[in-house]
Amino acid sequence: MTLLAVHDLAAARGGIRAVEGVSFTLDPGEALILRGPNGIGKTTLLRCVAGLQPAAGGRIEMTEDSVAYAAHADGLKAALTVTENLRFWARIFGGESVDQALAAMDLTALADRPAAALSAGQKRRLGLARLMVTGRPLWVLDEPTVSLDAVSVQRFAEAVRTHLAQGSAALMATHIDLGLEEARVLDLTPYRARPGRSGRPAGFNEAFA
Repeated sequence: MTLLAVHDLAAARGGIRAVEGVSFTLDPGEALILRGPNGIGKTTLLRCVAGLQPAAGGRIEMTEDSVAYAAHADGLKAALTVTENLRFWARIFGGESVDQALAAMDLTALADRPAAALSAGQKRRLGLARLMVTGRPLWVLDEPTVSLDAVSVQRFAEAVRTHLAQGSAALMATHIDLGLEEARVLDLTPYRARPGRSGRPAGFNEAFA
């Protein structure tokens, strides 16, 4: 069963196409890493897959409510503790115990600390732990290792391996080598859109993007 199928996708930023003609699939147990220079359209493509903006062309096929998305914002509530943040997201997504997520990202000792008192790296680890309590099979990740030290990067990579081993999948943009031998790499450079091509789908009002 394919978890994600992208067909001839075009993604636009600011009304101008960034990439076009992108096609790939992700089956259970697979990971795909997007590469390419800054500004090529990696974030824009991920936002389309996550449903945060419409594609400028092509189509995306996946099961409804299958995506957990993590970008540069960690999605944390500053006044809540580490555990309370994870429990909040677990309730939202119908997930289960947060203990495994705490342990996976080395947050157990910080369980009762307010998110506002965490360092940048600790906040990032908590934001990634949030993925683990969603129960969603497809992780869509935009530069997930920002602010992480080398040990935390390896912890995250192991969390991705566990996720894949459970029959799930991951799509991510990162310049870091995560050591995921099972991951495929897709360089978006050949898919750069021709200059000046409009990226506004019919009826799309960019004010609401």
